[in-house]
Amino acid sequence: MIQTLQLDIPLILPEVHDSSDACVRRLTDEIAGRPGVTKAHVVDGAEAKEPHLCVHYDPAVISLSRLRELVTASGAAITERFGHAVWQVQGIQHERRARTITERLAATPGVLEADASAAGLVRIEFDRTFVSQEEVLKVLAGLGVTPVTKAPAREAKAHDEHGKPGHVHKEGEDHGHAHGGPLGANSELIFSLLCGGLLATGFLIEKLVPAAPAWLPTALYVGAYGFGGFFTLREAFDNLRLKRFEIDTLMLVAAAGAAALGAWAEGALLLFLFSLGHALEHYAMGRAKRAIEALAELAPRTATVRRQGGTTEVGVEDLVLGDVVIVRPNERLPADGFVVKGASSINQAPVTGESMPVDKRPVENPSLARARPDGVDATSRVFAGTINGAGAIEVEVTRLSTDSALAKVVRLVSEAETRKSPTQRFTDKFERIFVPVVLVLAFVLLFAWVVVDEPFSDSFYRAMAVLVAASPCALAIATPSAVLSGVARAAKGGVLIKGGAPLEDLGSLRSIAFDKTGTLTEGRPRITDVIAAPAVDDEELLRVAVAVEMLSDHPLAEAIARDGRERLGAAGKAIGAASELNNLIGRGVVARLDGETVWIGKAEMFGVDGVPPLGAESAQAIARLRDQGRTTMAVRKGDRDLGVIGLMDTPREAAREALAALRRLGITRMLMISGDHSKVAEAIAKDVGLDEAWGDLMPEDKVEAIRKLRAEDKVAMVGDGVNDAPAMANATVGIAMGAAGSDVALETADVALMADDLRHLPFAVGLSRRTRSVIRQNVFISLGVVAVLVPATILGLGIGPAVAMHEGSTLVVVFNALRLLAYSDRGA
Repeated sequence: MIQTLQLDIPLILPEVHDSSDACVRRLTDEIAGRPGVTKAHVVDGAEAKEPHLCVHYDPAVISLSRLRELVTASGAAITERFGHAVWQVQGIQHERRARTITERLAATPGVLEADASAAGLVRIEFDRTFVSQEEVLKVLAGLGVTPVTKAPAREAKAHDEHGKPGHVHKEGEDHGHAHGGPLGANSELIFSLLCGGLLATGFLIEKLVPAAPAWLPTALYVGAYGFGGFFTLREAFDNLRLKRFEIDTLMLVAAAGAAALGAWAEGALLLFLFSLGHALEHYAMGRAKRAIEALAELAPRTATVRRQGGTTEVGVEDLVLGDVVIVRPNERLPADGFVVKGASSINQAPVTGESMPVDKRPVENPSLARARPDGVDATSRVFAGTINGAGAIEVEVTRLSTDSALAKVVRLVSEAETRKSPTQRFTDKFERIFVPVVLVLAFVLLFAWVVVDEPFSDSFYRAMAVLVAASPCALAIATPSAVLSGVARAAKGGVLIKGGAPLEDLGSLRSIAFDKTGTLTEGRPRITDVIAAPAVDDEELLRVAVAVEMLSDHPLAEAIARDGRERLGAAGKAIGAASELNNLIGRGVVARLDGETVWIGKAEMFGVDGVPPLGAESAQAIARLRDQGRTTMAVRKGDRDLGVIGLMDTPREAAREALAALRRLGITRMLMISGDHSKVAEAIAKDVGLDEAWGDLMPEDKVEAIRKLRAEDKVAMVGDGVNDAPAMANATVGIAMGAAGSDVALETADVALMADDLRHLPFAVGLSRRTRSVIRQNVFISLGVVAVLVPATILGLGIGPAVAMHEGSTLVVVFNALRLLAYSDRGA
């Protein structure tokens, strides 16, 4: 008989939490090939709270203990051999530079995967048998790129998969080229201006001072060459080592050709315009990067903590779980946690984007909150980087500084640029075809003097002009600049969008499916009806229900436990202790109480799988309550029906407003998918303004519903990121609400609304639509300029005007993308 073994992936492969990681695939491949193992696969965050390895095996062939040994040994071997590192770096100022670094790292023996982004993030996977992390860092250093950190409290730490720290610079260290060159971050701009100054001086002397020595203007032009070509030469050299022929190389060849023809002034002008364009592009992209980096600056560096009977100030990185920190009025909170003393209003806009301060009060049961920090009510939960109001509060720390919601947002936003959008994948493919075609065209034009009566120098000059005009620089930056700006603006508004793919997909949606509980409703159902069976009183029904549901963390169970105790009053002290709770997903629960089995759940749970059917009285009560839009839970103890409990969840006040805003944005189909009875779902849907409601859906039915919708068109699924994770994973875009308090939501969703507020969804959709529009504009501008310049240069347009238009289009594209940083859902 085939059995299964399940093991958490982080335990087998430390620091590997992504189920799509290559090391996880290696592990499953190795285990699947063992005798006695029929199947090895991963159950990821879409189906479970933590990714884990599931192994199906035959115990007659391999014992459980032996299988555990093999899995552990295989994991250790993979962990020992393969390393990962993620570094925040300085020295990558633009997309072309990022691609050069990516290819240089990928060409390093032993590096299996590499990715560098213009946002300053480098990610690698490497084989330790061929290369060490230190050797990879040396390759980066040779390219002028170094991992850096700005301050101890906000370290952009580099770790391999074992948690070993990579090299990070401390404040005050000389970063050299990492800051842009010998004069720091503004080196390229300074060099460009010096180039322009020498060029202008030489030109004025040549034209206005005839008595000046003939060599003086030429010397000034040569100096302009030096300053204008300094950074271009470095980039061109890196590209040539990778056998890549990009615009940096083209510019140098064209400038060298101009010098060879004696046109020193024109060559210097070319380098000046190109270096100035690059410097301004770096400055503009830096603005988008700083919008992301500003998030990391929100958390304070120190915290006042109660220790050893007194208070002391420590760095936030030295806080430990369970510390109690004191937050004075108007201070920023140093850590995630829950309030244990005091009350205040907290401005959560830096993390959740909420426009109004949120009232906070202490938790009722600190020990329970400590045991289940993710279950703490929103009125007591607080986040690092938010701003305290007028009241002093004390907060117990539940997350380390590196694991706070703010830290995760910063990390995920920084990594977002590595997820390429469909448009970027298209432009990458286009460039791979277009560049060789241009090179062939330029080579043919070199021999135009054979056909046309002109000197070789004119043919050479025209070929160089065509190369410059056809270089797709603006196209390369068109999509990344818009994605970076869009993701940064979304994060500032309390919406986490994980890269270009979900950003573009969200912007092209026409259909959205919503979960009911906690999404369209408050997620805090209340008991509205208690209908006891004949010969059973309400008190007995509630005592049994509360005893069992106290063991569950489902929203309906919490409502029954909370409201049931209130209704019982003093009689609640006689509640017994239930045990052996078993959750029947989507149907109900079963447990033991007073030596008898207790079933609590939907009517559909009874009469199947060996559970006796409900009596006529209970069935009739359920039908009446469902007609009134109630969610119903039937209760049976042993062989007796105890009765039915009716509950109702309140629709969110913002739901109708948000759905109307989505319709104005062009979302034409919105529907609810719910596990509740169809009549309950229809009642809620009608209340909030939805046209469709699909009820009676088990979790697997929700997945099939999303697949059916996706087969018709792109569809988003909006839920809480936990119970709805499988359906969200099957949607085109999975959107989680209230993600600031849920690790699972942050990790599994494509788009995470940090606040538990549906009104942020129209903002996310509107921003995505605007970003998609900007991407299309940028691609049109990029290709349009190339389409105009190529024939113009063939017909005689000079290199200088070609460079000016070429660099001008790049700047237009970048500054067009930067408009997204000022996006407002009010139409700005």
